[in-house]
Amino acid sequence: MKLLALLLSALALGLTVAACGESDQEKATNDVCDARADIEKNVKELQGLTVGTATVDKVKSNLEGIRDGFAKIGDARANLDGARKQQVEKANETFKTQLQALVDDLGKSTSLQDAAQQLKTDIAGLASAYQETLGPVDCS
Repeated sequence: MKLLALLLSALALGLTVAACGESDQEKATNDVCDARADIEKNVKELQGLTVGTATVDKVKSNLEGIRDGFAKIGDARANLDGARKQQVEKANETFKTQLQALVDDLGKSTSLQDAAQQLKTDIAGLASAYQETLGPVDCS
């Protein structure tokens, strides 16, 4: 009987703790940090590409991963507090501008060598923009 009462108490406590869950702000912060990590991973993968390993599909996949990260950050922004919200919005907009420059440049080169050099330059700029904008967002 005591065992049953103990199990019921533990179950009730577990349900109470589960009901508390995350606040909207905590969930938003976690979503921003998860998206930031995904964006960082995709930027690093782009940086690691070489002429021999880069494919249109791989670049496209990484760019789509970055875009999805931005969408996740965009969805979470409304639930962040004032200062954090401003920091994330500014970082998001600045980084998106750099990403758009990379996308715009992809189809402009006239030769494979020019395209490879432009992609390398744009990816370096994207990595730098990440470090300057989303990198400082506190996720600790």
